[in-house]
Amino acid sequence: MILTEVNWGIIGCGNVTELKSGPAFNKVEHSRLVAVMRRNATLAQDYAKRHGVPKYYSDASKLINDPEVNAIYIATPPDTHAMYAIEAMHAGKPVYVEKPMARNYQECQEMIRISKETGMPLFVAYYRRTLPAFLKVKELIENGIIGKPLMVNIRLYKSSGDKDQYPDKQSWHVNPEIAGGGYFYDLASHQLDYLDYVFGPITEVHGIAHNLAGYYAAEDTVSAAFTFGTGVTGTGSWCFIVPKGSEEDIIEITGTKGKLSVSSFLHGDVKLTSPEGTISFSFQNPENIQHHLISQVVQTLQGEGECVSTGSSASRTNRVMEEIVKEYYSLLGNETKI
Repeated sequence: MILTEVNWGIIGCGNVTELKSGPAFNKVEHSRLVAVMRRNATLAQDYAKRHGVPKYYSDASKLINDPEVNAIYIATPPDTHAMYAIEAMHAGKPVYVEKPMARNYQECQEMIRISKETGMPLFVAYYRRTLPAFLKVKELIENGIIGKPLMVNIRLYKSSGDKDQYPDKQSWHVNPEIAGGGYFYDLASHQLDYLDYVFGPITEVHGIAHNLAGYYAAEDTVSAAFTFGTGVTGTGSWCFIVPKGSEEDIIEITGTKGKLSVSSFLHGDVKLTSPEGTISFSFQNPENIQHHLISQVVQTLQGEGECVSTGSSASRTNRVMEEIVKEYYSLLGNETKI
């Protein structure tokens, strides 16, 4: 399908849309935000007023079927991604959905099936595929600066939040029935998707997941080993209960001539280490971090390009994460995770 002007409706105008994504829809050429939806009508109205959005709804179906809206951005928790995406595509609207794409790989597959059946494009908000630091890493690898890539190591260690220890205050991010998993699903998804972009699909993966602190049902400590189709091997460790001062956020890519290091979430410098020493590359992200990806989505809908983050690519990340944690959830029982 080709859209001359892309008129967006947002389902779920919560925190992620305040700065990361929402304003970008009005900054991209031939794109505008015309309607927002939140179940709390007062909050939806407040968002619309503050961001200059003409319409607001408290019913997602009404937004989806608004004739002025011709593209849908789904920014709800993952448990409703598939439901809203499928409804929107059946209504003839292309979809841009937050990450992770859905709670599980099966839901991803159904979303892709409906996309093919209806002819409606499906995009996922893995915006690191468009950020300058991550593009620089990909460029350096493709130009052979570190030689032949050999291995990747991910380390992400974060301290638990004060609310994690109190069930009545915990975020939906640690409720597997809503999120698909825990913080691992929320954060590691960005890292694994980016590496899929650099090296292609992961073809073999093994994982170990545990809940060591007992604050919530979801996993809090995860280790994995994986291999890409290109032959590059990788390891990853994620822990969300380390003490302050032991936090770490790094992706290291080692080749036959050197090593690249980049932070996943601190948006710092890219470091290139070789026998000659270390060089740093600094970058500035857009004010709205999803701006470049949203621009790609709009251009694709206008028939002028091809977005780098689609339902097909994003579903692979769900498959990998599911494989890493499957034993943990099989031991807990199906009632813990959908």
